[in-house]
Amino acid sequence: MVAAGVIFTFAPFVDWGKFLPNPQSNASKKAKAELPDGSQANVNTFPVNSSQVVIYPKTNDEVLNKEAFRTWQFIRLPSELGGSKNDISAFRMYSSVCLHLWCLWKYFPDPGRKRGECPCHGSMYDPMTGKAFAGPASLQAPPSNVLPELDLEADERGDIWIKPPNFNVNANGIVGYGRFLHQ
Repeated sequence: MVAAGVIFTFAPFVDWGKFLPNPQSNASKKAKAELPDGSQANVNTFPVNSSQVVIYPKTNDEVLNKEAFRTWQFIRLPSELGGSKNDISAFRMYSSVCLHLWCLWKYFPDPGRKRGECPCHGSMYDPMTGKAFAGPASLQAPPSNVLPELDLEADERGDIWIKPPNFNVNANGIVGYGRFLHQ
C-alpha cells in the first residue's frame, strides 16, 4: 500500500513526454499530405469545414501505420475561421491522440459544434489553435493542453505537403504530451 501511495503521489510530476513513442522515422523530409483514398490533399479541392485522418509519417509497414501516434486530423477550417481561402492558412493538422488519456479524438464540422471532441472523457479542442477549451484536457497545465501540430505548405498546383517537424514542446509538440502555444 505504501509503495502504491508513493507511485500515485509522484506520477503527476514525471515528464511522461520523454517516454512517448514519437514517430521520428521518415520525418526528416517533406511528405505529401496523403488522404485515406491515396490522393494528395489539395487547397483547391479539399472541402471547407471538413477533416480526414492522415497517417504521418507513413511507412511501408501497414502494422506501424495503424499506430495511434501516427494518426493526425487534417482539417480545413470553417468559412468563418478562414477556411474558404484557397491557401495553406485554411488548414490545420493536429495529432489525433487526446492529451488527457490518449483516446483518439475527432473533428465535428456540424453547425454549432465545429470542434474536435474526444469520445472517452469529453475533452474539446479549438480547430484554430489545437488548444483544449473544455473537458479534462483543458484542466491540464501547459504544454499538456495544446495538441501537437504539423506545419504545412502548398506548392504551385495547390498540393499540400507536410514540412519536416521538430517534435519538441516549443515547436511542433510531442505526441500524447502537447506543446506550448506561441501567439
